[in-house]
Amino acid sequence: MFDFVRKHTKIMMGVMFLLIIPSFVMFGIQGYNRMNEGGEVVAKVAGAEIKQMEWDNVHKNEVQRVLASQPNIDPKILDSAEARYATLEKMVRDRVLAAAAEKSHLVTSDTRLAKSLESDPSIAALRKPDGTLDVERYRQLVGAQGLTPEMFEARVRTDLSTRQVVAGVLGTSFASNAQSGVALDAFLEKREVQVALFKSADFASKLSLSDADLEAWYKDHATQFQAPEQATIDYLVLDLDSVKKSIVPVEADLKTYYEQNAAKLAGQEERRASHILIASPKTASADDRKKARAKAEELLAEVRKAPASFADIAKKNSQDPGSAPNGGDLDFFGRGAMVKPFEDAAFGLKVNDVSDVVESDFGYHIIKLTAVRTPKQKSFEEMRPELETELKNQQAARKFAEVADTFTNGVSEQSDSLKSVADRLKLTVQTSTVLRQPAPGTKGPLVNAKFLDALFSADSIEKKRNTEAVETGPSQLVSARITQHTPARTLPFADVKDRVRQQLTAQRSAELAKKEGEARLAAWKADPAKATGLPAAIVVSRDNAQQQTPQVVDAVLRADPATLPAWVGVDLGAQGYAVAKVNKLMPHEAGKEELLKQGRDQYAQAWATAENAAYYNQLKERFKVKINVAQPNAKSAAAAVEVVKQ
Repeated sequence: MFDFVRKHTKIMMGVMFLLIIPSFVMFGIQGYNRMNEGGEVVAKVAGAEIKQMEWDNVHKNEVQRVLASQPNIDPKILDSAEARYATLEKMVRDRVLAAAAEKSHLVTSDTRLAKSLESDPSIAALRKPDGTLDVERYRQLVGAQGLTPEMFEARVRTDLSTRQVVAGVLGTSFASNAQSGVALDAFLEKREVQVALFKSADFASKLSLSDADLEAWYKDHATQFQAPEQATIDYLVLDLDSVKKSIVPVEADLKTYYEQNAAKLAGQEERRASHILIASPKTASADDRKKARAKAEELLAEVRKAPASFADIAKKNSQDPGSAPNGGDLDFFGRGAMVKPFEDAAFGLKVNDVSDVVESDFGYHIIKLTAVRTPKQKSFEEMRPELETELKNQQAARKFAEVADTFTNGVSEQSDSLKSVADRLKLTVQTSTVLRQPAPGTKGPLVNAKFLDALFSADSIEKKRNTEAVETGPSQLVSARITQHTPARTLPFADVKDRVRQQLTAQRSAELAKKEGEARLAAWKADPAKATGLPAAIVVSRDNAQQQTPQVVDAVLRADPATLPAWVGVDLGAQGYAVAKVNKLMPHEAGKEELLKQGRDQYAQAWATAENAAYYNQLKERFKVKINVAQPNAKSAAAAVEVVKQ
């Protein structure tokens, strides 16, 4: 094929001219660019596409939002595949609910939008003494989120409309006492039992295993004694840390960075405030919350009349036991230390200003800002180590893409060695032994599934070629070549004889324990009077197992109450066998009414959540949701996923 192209260059140029040039005339170069603008399609909702670029941008904003509220969280967790996928799921959910709202003509009126904005504590705190909104501070508040007031209000309007989609399900869901009672009775029910255990370990001494027994069992279970496929490899890792080693920040760049980021690098502003709290938890009834707010409004009126009396009013009326004795003083705090409504109000005040009533999950607050502490600006020399680290991180991130191309091309062009790429990029060729099936819980780039697939491919094993550059993590590429390969093989009997003896002993002991237990169960069922020497009776339930195994507790609670007393046998597998005599049901403890009420409430909430999830799944089918990205299987970074979903 290539010889034909080389020998018929003019013909091929003519074909290219006829096929390609007219398309440029018709569509233009920009048309070609627009065809792939935004990258690959990662999801579709109701025919509308979500592209890679949009996903990347939204996730970047999510990461910035989380880091702003939780600065101590590891950014690597937020850049994990699990966290990125959670962002995509959130985008899809927003699109689905928006489509459902539009289809059902669920709109938010200007009146409802205004009412919602007025009830937002962060916006209420921006009101002037005459009750009008401080427009400039409002612009600053929404501008911190990268939005104009119009964009912010459009987002709130959309959010209010989409909430109506699920409100009909959540608002009408209920669970009767009979329904919740079935679940709660199963959890809270108690039974008096006597449990006889036949432990496998007690039967081990009764066994006598010959070498012939061991060899016969080994032959029948040879697959349990295999050495896994493995390879000794040379490998290279290109990541941000390796790129940083070659970066030496220029003095002028350090000074410029310092000048541009001096305020940010100085640290976080802290504020000191006092408050009066009228406690009313979120779980309180609507009437109780209304009364608490009315009380807070009365106290606010007192404070407005005599601002200097704030501390005295706080001492007498605040229901925060920690701060009330000190006149409501909370000392200095930074952003992220208080619940959001409180924080937004406190950081929107000027010194000696008093807020309106601020609602939070704890109740109603009246806040007085008493001081502002601005961090001292450090000198350039004091900040130099931190500046160098920050600038190296930024320069390494920018340089990585360029170096990654060199790495990727290098390991492919000279596929029989990693040395030339290592020398060019100042990397170190490392060696390791890698298993085809890593042990559970093993971490690191060399246990990445995609990397192992490339490493143990036929081309890599037979021809000892470099693998392609495999992305094993954010800003991390790995390439390797096999120097020695060992296929999976069955280990000789002599090497595993002790393991065979242990496993066969455990199996035979469990069989003897089960046989003895079943015999006793049959005898005691036939003649309960012979069941002498049983352990003392205990009371078990699902929330108090009395050190019994889950299998025993489950079997005991499944026994038919109409046939008590009853006998049950439980196979405990390798642990042996249990025989339990279920004597009688035990009544619920007195004083559990409040626990039962909480349980019914939780059951109703869980039921509503399940109905909501089912409804959402129906909406996904209705609007033909398709996600083209594989869902990560790993359970790491779960906390961050929850943070992103919030």
